[in-house]
Amino acid sequence: MILNKTIITVSREFGSGGRTIAKTLAEKLGFAYYDKALVKQVALETGFAPAFVEERGEDSPEKSPLSYLFDSCGASGVMGGMNASDYLWTMQREVILSFADSGSCVIVGRCADFILKDRDDCFNVYIHADLSFRMERIVRLYGESEQSPKRRVLEKDAKRRANYEHFTGQKWGLAQNYHLTMNSAAIGIERCVSVIFGLV
Repeated sequence: MILNKTIITVSREFGSGGRTIAKTLAEKLGFAYYDKALVKQVALETGFAPAFVEERGEDSPEKSPLSYLFDSCGASGVMGGMNASDYLWTMQREVILSFADSGSCVIVGRCADFILKDRDDCFNVYIHADLSFRMERIVRLYGESEQSPKRRVLEKDAKRRANYEHFTGQKWGLAQNYHLTMNSAAIGIERCVSVIFGLV
């Protein structure tokens, strides 16, 4: 079966290997790959530091009562009067739409599945995995931390979930919001790539 999709979005739980799957898939298909490049372009468009875009682009809109106090009110004439989270979302959306219009690509995270939901040439994938698999993987890839692996995984997922649900009004990780969901722990990262490649 050939789906003839030229844009693939990959949403993922933290530590599930979604980014690795997306990058490998892009290389195999010969598609452009947007992850760090997306962050850099959004930083260029907004004037925000790349580190800020990297963190807040998939983070929960408000982290604490204090950040809510300072971030919830936009200033007239600055960022169109929007707060930082809404302005970042708006610019991130514009960059994703621009990348999709520029040609075949694989886009990682940042609500791209929702932003491009009205396109017929878009195929949305969600990668998840068992908690134990993800904990082991983040320690192996990113090293030890003062936080326990379990806490790191759960906190990152909570932030992504809050961000996604805040801006899309949809439930993060709900199968009906994607064309394909896969458990990378059960299937294997390389086979996940092969399955998506075979479909597309």
